[in-house]
Amino acid sequence: MGNNFSEILGRQRKTISEISRNTGISRSALTKIYYEQSTSISFKTLKKLCDELNITPNDLLIKK
Repeated sequence: MGNNFSEILGRQRKTISEISRNTGISRSALTKIYYEQSTSISFKTLKKLCDELNITPNDLLIKK
């Protein structure tokens, strides 16, 4: 399983720092998601990202 986080940030012209400030998710956790180095993501983190980016989990997560 992978994600479209980097693509979504690019389209919305947002930075990891901005998302971190607005959601309270650490920059290191967001960086791992961005580079697809994360092996799991909590529902709480997923909800925060989706709310902040105004997307659904289906927009973020992809099957590889």
